[in-house]
Amino acid sequence: MSFNDKKIYQLGVEATLEVIGGKWKPIILCHLGQGPLRSGELKRRIPQVTQKMLTQQLRELEHDGIISRQVYPQVPPKVVYAITDEGKSLRELLIAMSNWGEQRIKRAQANGQPIELSHQEHDGFLAL
Repeated sequence: MSFNDKKIYQLGVEATLEVIGGKWKPIILCHLGQGPLRSGELKRRIPQVTQKMLTQQLRELEHDGIISRQVYPQVPPKVVYAITDEGKSLRELLIAMSNWGEQRIKRAQANGQPIELSHQEHDGFLAL
């Protein structure tokens, strides 16, 4: 699509999912909500994500203006990611998504499903 082509969405949720859709982006944002982090620290906090996928998701979030990437001129290179003001505007949405997931887990537990939630705190949203 060229710059002059108009992008048409059928629903507003499409525009939202284009930016934060996928398994890892909301999780990355919740961790960055606690404060700026380096890629390695994000990887330690989200051990299930591959380094390649983490890098891709960080690039996409940066491209969409949701996070910033600060490169420090030192050896070895230091790169820090942080939430932008645009990213902070996602706070209520991420809290709502988290609350919905917590309720879903509780319903599943009540139905006898073997499921567990290891973190219920919303501290990752405080800085957003």
